[in-house]
Amino acid sequence: MASPLIVLTDFYAVTNSALSYAAGLALPLQAELVLLHARYDALLAPLDDPSYVPVDALATEQALQQLAVTQPVSTQVEVSERELPEAVRTAVRSHNPLLLVLGHPGGANTPVEVMISTAKTLLSTVPYPLLLVPALAQEAVPPRRLLLAVDGQPFVLHQYQDIIRQLLSVSGGGTLNIVRVADSSHPRLGADTILGTIAANDLADEAAFGQVAEVADLSAVDGVLAEADRQQADLLVVIARRHSLLGSLFHHSVTGQFIERSTIPVLVLPAKD
Repeated sequence: MASPLIVLTDFYAVTNSALSYAAGLALPLQAELVLLHARYDALLAPLDDPSYVPVDALATEQALQQLAVTQPVSTQVEVSERELPEAVRTAVRSHNPLLLVLGHPGGANTPVEVMISTAKTLLSTVPYPLLLVPALAQEAVPPRRLLLAVDGQPFVLHQYQDIIRQLLSVSGGGTLNIVRVADSSHPRLGADTILGTIAANDLADEAAFGQVAEVADLSAVDGVLAEADRQQADLLVVIARRHSLLGSLFHHSVTGQFIERSTIPVLVLPAKD
């Protein structure tokens, strides 16, 4: 059985599309789900939302257990009294998951900036593959048209990141296309050079790679999202690390823009600094 998927469940988990998307991934992967709820986190338990009524740990766990039994795969529940980074760090050590799943806040009064801040905090403190699911995600599960956004600079992923290969193995002939945005400061590199920058990570079998697109745009985010729309991609894969020589796709502030603006799920793979 594959490593489990940890879903960060908020107080509105019943309406959180991230959970249904995660379950749709877990089923063909033959993986379990872990519903992780941090009771005092600003996103998972929005204390400043008037509609949020704090409940005790037992009631929270009972509600999540009821949610767990409705999932199509075996699902565990964990309710943590710790702050979110430490709760996630503990869960990662315990379960060695394939990835973490975070959805748009379910509360109508919770801005998307909270989700972006949470994602950045996790990527900085618990650098682990993070799947961000939009509020109204209606994409194919598992995804078949993956688009990897790169900036043409070499990167090295953590050794546990075998996600792309596993997703492609259950996608029924899925492909992994690549996009790079070129502008006046970053000229075109060519397909062979771009492929060379990612070769060291063994992301997928050679046959899985599709086209390499270099698009011209003043904004990396605009260029990548436009190409994702043109290709009708159903999963955007972004490489992120704390520092970037170019201040481009690898930078967290740009990653945040992808999270905010993408209408398809975004898989963020932290690279080693």
